[in-house]
Amino acid sequence: MLGLLLAWPLYNLVLSVLGLRTPRPSSATATEQSCFWLVVPALNEELVIARTVRSLLALEAADVRLRVLVVDDGSTDGTSTALAAIDDERLVVLRREPPDARKGKGPALNAAYRLIREVARREGAIDRTVIGVIDADGRASSGILSEVSRYLADPAVGAVQCRVRIRNRHTRLGLLQDVEFGCIADSAQVLRDAIGSVGLGGNGQFTKLSALMLFGDSPWSSCLVEDVELGLRLHRAGIRIRYVRQANVSQQAVVDVRRLVRQRGRWAQGNLQCLRHVPGLLGSQRVTSLGLLDFLHYLITPWLVPPVSVVALILLGLSVYGQFGGLVPTPLVASEADMPVSLALGVTALLLPGAIWGLAHWLRLRDEPLGRCLLISLSYPVFLLLGAAGSCQGIVRHLARRHDWAKTERLAEEA
Repeated sequence: MLGLLLAWPLYNLVLSVLGLRTPRPSSATATEQSCFWLVVPALNEELVIARTVRSLLALEAADVRLRVLVVDDGSTDGTSTALAAIDDERLVVLRREPPDARKGKGPALNAAYRLIREVARREGAIDRTVIGVIDADGRASSGILSEVSRYLADPAVGAVQCRVRIRNRHTRLGLLQDVEFGCIADSAQVLRDAIGSVGLGGNGQFTKLSALMLFGDSPWSSCLVEDVELGLRLHRAGIRIRYVRQANVSQQAVVDVRRLVRQRGRWAQGNLQCLRHVPGLLGSQRVTSLGLLDFLHYLITPWLVPPVSVVALILLGLSVYGQFGGLVPTPLVASEADMPVSLALGVTALLLPGAIWGLAHWLRLRDEPLGRCLLISLSYPVFLLLGAAGSCQGIVRHLARRHDWAKTERLAEEA
């Protein structure tokens, strides 16, 4: 119990301090105009698709040619109508129909990749083409193309992952997810950038076409976390992935508890599917030792969540039962004189990680009041419990070999 109480806050404190470093691109500069294709997978996205596409078409950067490719994956709502109303020659719509459509995000991205590859071959631009993936609810920061270009100018870098933020953070659950993406995941990615294990996320990933072509016709798989798996395949191939903190892509938060647990369950199950890459990672001469430990950490963690949670709950239950059951003082039962100190230590250990990240959010991002950020500490333990419930759900589904998942629902946004 003491180990758990001390290790958890200490881990978060160390991670937040290490996250103070900001990755920088190499001094290399691009010699030719880059051709950016921003790919937007869309399945029944009428609530958000028009604003997303218009915001992407508005992005500008020197020495960059921009096109937006929307993969309409068999939508049955007003997605097609919304796209037809956008008159811009840089917009390409790839309509997929059953039985090819609705096979998952990975197959939809592969269809876009094959189209882009053919265009790049005709134009002689394979070595200058970059494919970015933006979710249908994504909004990219104005300078994102310039920042990505600076990192990809390095010949050793084949892909970059941008910072992810949450737009609808006016709700507590939304702000918790913004702390998770904008601070916690951000700090972890900064550390991974230093040790060579940056992971790709579904939103805001940019990959050179030449790197994707190493994997044939289907760089993305049908895995539930096709983005994570692509990152692992790139690392195994010796292709460096960098993290871009200075540019970001914002997305909608999941504001319903049940859907949040379902989302985290999908992520956990997807990580379990990626365990098949462990032998290749262990035998790879292109993966650093620290990078390997990081890969093993987040691939195996879903299996560890249930037993660790059970142990923690048992210890907590024994402590509470012993305290109120009148048992003699033990390492789990405080004496009456020690009770105030014990409670203070327990509450501090429980709330300190949330307070650390709430303060980090306020100091680093400066777009939420300090009081609101610090109040997050009260909700953060519950947020972690929801994630643990999702991990348990993902394990059950993985063992039952159930791989069907409903897509995350979008929310209507005010103009």
